[in-house]
Amino acid sequence: MKIVDVRTHVLSTPLDEPFAFSMGWVHRRSAVIVEVITDDGVIGWGETLCHGLQPPQIAAAIIEHALKPIVVGQDPFDVDVLWERMYNLTRPFGQKGAVPNAISGVDIAIWDCLGRALGKPVHKLLGGAYRTDVQPYATGFYRRQGGVYPAEAVDEARRHLDRGFTAMKLKIGFGVEEDIAYVQAVREAVGPGPKIMVDANHAYNVGAARRILKAIEPCGIHWFEEPISPEDIDGYRELKNLTSIYLAAGENEFTKIGFREWVSRRAVDMLQPDLCAAGGFTECRKISALAQAWHMPITPHVWGSGIGLAASLQFIATLPPAPLALNPIEPMLEYDQSAHPFRQDLICGGITMEGGRVVIPSGPGIGVDVDRDVIARYRQA
Repeated sequence: MKIVDVRTHVLSTPLDEPFAFSMGWVHRRSAVIVEVITDDGVIGWGETLCHGLQPPQIAAAIIEHALKPIVVGQDPFDVDVLWERMYNLTRPFGQKGAVPNAISGVDIAIWDCLGRALGKPVHKLLGGAYRTDVQPYATGFYRRQGGVYPAEAVDEARRHLDRGFTAMKLKIGFGVEEDIAYVQAVREAVGPGPKIMVDANHAYNVGAARRILKAIEPCGIHWFEEPISPEDIDGYRELKNLTSIYLAAGENEFTKIGFREWVSRRAVDMLQPDLCAAGGFTECRKISALAQAWHMPITPHVWGSGIGLAASLQFIATLPPAPLALNPIEPMLEYDQSAHPFRQDLICGGITMEGGRVVIPSGPGIGVDVDRDVIARYRQA
């Protein structure tokens, strides 16, 4: 079997109502979908992460002009070799950001090809599943123009509880005192039971993050995600043991090389690589092994279309508890509940939550079908 083509589909559409997080306003939802085609007629699908402010055309151009020539004509079963070639040949203009994003999408699509060719889910090809379902947590709590806070956050939290969520992540980063009052209000409204995490998207410096950590510790917060810049590893180490709140980061880090310092210096309690950004299955399984060697748990960052969601579930299935025990600490699924016009439609509604759990797909490859009509509807020329 040989790879004969790699196609990119840039999907984008404006939101009916833009929303904000600490770094700015999101006016569109976008995705770069990667299609790998083999001479046997097997097709694999992948996704390159597009953050809320990231133009999707960047990663698409990298795939078309830099990565496609490397993998076309090659055997997809040489997936590790292909990953190393893609990374090493783009090193002078890659290493972090859009290039690893692009490599991730191609790699995921190649693994999807392998799974579909063999009739096995990707998690079987990676060594098997530690779990068949996973606890999701609701990501949302973005701001809207004219919204009244924390009242709207309290209403949203109650909606998530009514839908069966038992964990949720609040977006903060809008000012130290405002964030503290916001977190306290939501915790008071939902009571002590639900698990609450907070995410500042690196809005603060160490001093401001320290004030927030200490003020919200009585609220029983599970983790504080990206309080400060991802470049400031020493700052994370300063914050890590100040309170009982876990410190989490990783969505803005890439490859085993990037995660090496985070793990070896024990900069955080929870690593959060994004499968569609940090290097795809090939590299993220190495990041997982690195973390396991240092007894550091992983709960991946997930924010994209249904393809990225399905692929991330395959990865989550393979994550060993850290450590394995009778009642281990398990990874969770970040389950984005913000506006996304083509998230579920793209995968024919293939991922759902029932009884407060999300089942990991067991079909071939990433385990979901892709609706080409949805691609055509949202594809940018």
